[in-house]
Amino acid sequence: MPRPTGRVLTLLELLQSGGTRTVAELADRLGVQGRTVRRYVDQLIDLDVPVESVRGRYGGYRLAPGYRLPPLMLGDDEALAVLLGLVAGRRAGLTTAQRTAGETASAKIRRVLPRHLARRLDALLESLAFTEQPGESDSPDGGVLLTVADAVRHRRPVSIRYTDRDGRRSDRTLHAYGIVTHAGRWYVTGKDARIGEDRTFRLDRIADARTLPGSFEAPEGPGPAERVLSGFATAGYRHEVTLRIHGTVEQVRARFPAAVASLEEHEPAAVGDGAVGDGAAERWLRVELRAERLDWVPPALAALDRPFVVERPGELRDLVVEFADRLASRARGA
Repeated sequence: MPRPTGRVLTLLELLQSGGTRTVAELADRLGVQGRTVRRYVDQLIDLDVPVESVRGRYGGYRLAPGYRLPPLMLGDDEALAVLLGLVAGRRAGLTTAQRTAGETASAKIRRVLPRHLARRLDALLESLAFTEQPGESDSPDGGVLLTVADAVRHRRPVSIRYTDRDGRRSDRTLHAYGIVTHAGRWYVTGKDARIGEDRTFRLDRIADARTLPGSFEAPEGPGPAERVLSGFATAGYRHEVTLRIHGTVEQVRARFPAAVASLEEHEPAAVGDGAVGDGAAERWLRVELRAERLDWVPPALAALDRPFVVERPGELRDLVVEFADRLASRARGA
């Protein structure tokens, strides 16, 4: 059975996680009775830990706002989880504009770890290899990210100063539905109040964000992630491409994901063409996408290795033929 001192430290960790914890909840987590929880709280207060008592139906205990936490006490698995999370986030581009924050956080954590654990974690990080280069995407400002997140949580309008991909700047009022990370970038999706339409904005292009008075109701329907992917698939780009590909939905999505293309059934699957189930049977599928460049499409079609027809644009048909000729020439060793 854990010693009382261990339970007091566990109580402190529970309170450090934030919010108000009821006596019943704390008693259940610690495996003690309510009066014992109150005794442990008194011990923390004797140690100058500012534990506040919250009255009312949903009352309990919480730490005073602004309390500076004592040195970290992490077990092996906890330290490993934190450091690997920092490494993965940095390589995936999921960091704020203050890129050194992850490095300094890692250094602080490693300084307070026992020497034997620090050596083991160093050995892991030194032996860890990645199959792709770290993300080079621009990252959002930390203050902007937190302001937008607060607006999402409390359903409050937020004023943003945005620079689009052509360098045009504008001030907008956004009803933000959610924050989404995709391919190493941060996005916020919501309704642009000025035009009354849903829009998706890159967070690293927002220079300033301020919450505004008022509130709004989030719409029913797709969640933020689905809205972002749908927006990517239908955004305006230089080229509009329409293909017909014979295969399963899963096969086509492997090379043309939802963020890139929209799919619809062109011809229903014939009876016996495949297993029963959504996307399980091979059929002709219409694939529509928009792109700034077309040179990546022929290699994607070749890798897909399914029958296809290019409906538009004609320029893509020429690129496919040229790509096929290059492959044939190299296969012959010419």
